[in-house]
Amino acid sequence: MELYTIGFAKKSAREFFESLKKAGVKRMIDIRLLNTSHLAGFAKKEDLEYFLSAICKASYLHLLDLAPTQELLDGVRKTKLPFAEYEAAFQALLQKRRAIEKLDPKLFAIPCCLLCSENSPVHCHRRLVAEAIRKRLPQIEVVHL
Repeated sequence: MELYTIGFAKKSAREFFESLKKAGVKRMIDIRLLNTSHLAGFAKKEDLEYFLSAICKASYLHLLDLAPTQELLDGVRKTKLPFAEYEAAFQALLQKRRAIEKLDPKLFAIPCCLLCSENSPVHCHRRLVAEAIRKRLPQIEVVHL
């Protein structure tokens, strides 16, 4: 089983949806804290749900338990919190919420993709979520689109 991750920043709608179609994604799992901002362009919740269905025949799910808190986001953006500290704090947050434990493994029976805004997974919480899911479900292979 493959678990994909993608960020929409620096991608055109064409690039974004073609990547999902090519990968065969059938469920988008949005792990952003805020998913209705006008800054998200084609990735705003209502638009994204429509485009996923119409273009990819995929469903949409927003899982806030897998999103960082506003405090963590502000730490990165405003106070330049080093990523290693953010990573430790975010992993502690996932554990406190029991977010990964609560996930039904059947959720991943179809090709899923974790969504965030960051272009690269290197300094993004979607990589951390994907790694935590893979640790729980070792049969999953993580692929960053």
